[in-house]
Amino acid sequence: MGAGGAFAHTRGHSRPPRDCRLPSGLAPVAASDADHALRRELYFFTLYRLLEAALLALLVFGPAQVLISAPTLPLLARGVVLGYMLAAMLLFVSGRRGELHTQALIGIVVDLAAGILALHALPAAGTGIALMLVFNVGAAALLLRMRYGLGMAGVAVALILGEYVYSEFFAGGSNRVLGEPAMFALGFMAIATLTSLLGREMRASAALAERRGAEAANYAEINELIIRRMRTGVLLVDGEGRLRLANEAAMLLLGEAGEHSDQAHRNLSIAAPELARRLGRWRADGVPDESPLQMAGDQPEVVPRFTRLLAGSDQTLIFLDDTSLVSRRAESITLAALGRFSASLAHEIRNPLAAISYAVQLLEESRDIAVADRRLLEIVRQQGTRMNGIVENVLGMARREPAKPEHVDLVGFTRQFVDEYNTSHPIEQDSLRATGTQPRLAALVDPRQLHQALTVLVHNALTYGRMPGLPARVTVHVYPDANAVPVIDVLDRGPGIPEAVAARLFRPFFTTSSHGTGLGLYIARELCRANQASLDYVPMPGGGGCFRIQLAGANAMLPA
Repeated sequence: MGAGGAFAHTRGHSRPPRDCRLPSGLAPVAASDADHALRRELYFFTLYRLLEAALLALLVFGPAQVLISAPTLPLLARGVVLGYMLAAMLLFVSGRRGELHTQALIGIVVDLAAGILALHALPAAGTGIALMLVFNVGAAALLLRMRYGLGMAGVAVALILGEYVYSEFFAGGSNRVLGEPAMFALGFMAIATLTSLLGREMRASAALAERRGAEAANYAEINELIIRRMRTGVLLVDGEGRLRLANEAAMLLLGEAGEHSDQAHRNLSIAAPELARRLGRWRADGVPDESPLQMAGDQPEVVPRFTRLLAGSDQTLIFLDDTSLVSRRAESITLAALGRFSASLAHEIRNPLAAISYAVQLLEESRDIAVADRRLLEIVRQQGTRMNGIVENVLGMARREPAKPEHVDLVGFTRQFVDEYNTSHPIEQDSLRATGTQPRLAALVDPRQLHQALTVLVHNALTYGRMPGLPARVTVHVYPDANAVPVIDVLDRGPGIPEAVAARLFRPFFTTSSHGTGLGLYIARELCRANQASLDYVPMPGGGGCFRIQLAGANAMLPA
């Protein structure tokens, strides 16, 4: 694939992708290979016509008259030769333009007319003229479609036989025998049939080659697009360590070095010194260093892999595998395994939890329990409730129940949610309230799943969204954005979340607390996605944090 193909030159940014069509919708081409081949044959045919006209002019006007007898019709001979010479030059000039079949058809008509008239005016050179016409008939049959080629051969046969009949019976007779024009007539038909078949096969072969070439070009476009858009970075480095080609992912992983256009940054040892060192070691001993490598401060770590472009070549392909992709694959595998495991384990955990909870309730009702021991029972009950919540989170992640969207008034829903949360979760000195900019705001969402997601967000805000020594102040605010999209903000007045932590907030099992599972925000985002909604963390300029849910409007359509 060429330098401008699937890769981009490292002198600048990668160029935008070209339009890529599948073979079933091949892109049109300006001129087919068959047309090019036939146009070339037409060019040589017009050159041959000029040669014929020159030979006839030599016979009529030149010293070649001493070799043959004088024309029987000198005036006709001179007029035919001059007219044929003029027509041959015009056809030669116009042969590179115009419709090919029309040019060939006009040419053979001119050839037959001039040839038969010349044969009649120069009977001494009739055999030679008829032989030259054999090539004209064959060339025309090659260039024209079969029915036209054979038709022109038939016209030639009729003309040569007609000229013989006219000469014998109306022009005083000739020295030729009937076998001569008959043999030429047979030759015309034979050569026309042979070259017509040859031309048809040539056009079919050229058309097939054109289709195959167009398919290959489209497949090359597809490969180019795939390589350019693939998440794995690909670099081509020559034997002197210069960056020759790079795809978009590699340019991004190189960071600022990939954007410079000067000659120095095209050298791998300057653009990525550690990668150049590993490449040199691999070339020396063939042992790759597959430990993670960070080529730019703001880019993820990559694992480089090296391979020669061709056997014995000094050019090397470097594949840069993003470790974050590998870690996400590992996370997905872990989540899938956890889902299957949790489904079977939940029943075994819930049974003893239910028994413990029931036993604690009975003990709390007993009058023989001391006051100090009742505090221990409360701790057991709280921890049992916490453990049951962990099981519910894991089961919620494993089940991935589909959303059942309904038209919901978000203002009334959030107010009811806040009232229920304040009733069932004593928050003591903290505060939780619901606000809105409009009396009603409709959205299409599964209320059960939205309730679960808000529970996670509010619990996190009340737990972590507070300044040291101060009570938490949490607000659930409902409003439409500039595009009339329903939005729910869960706001707190805490210290906010550092940028490095915010980038990993929604990753499963990520938590900054020793008591958390790291699944709450992940499950909340998955629940929002199931409802065609988004959940993001938005830092607040004046301090505090904001988790924003953007929902589908009341008229939105959810996939079945």
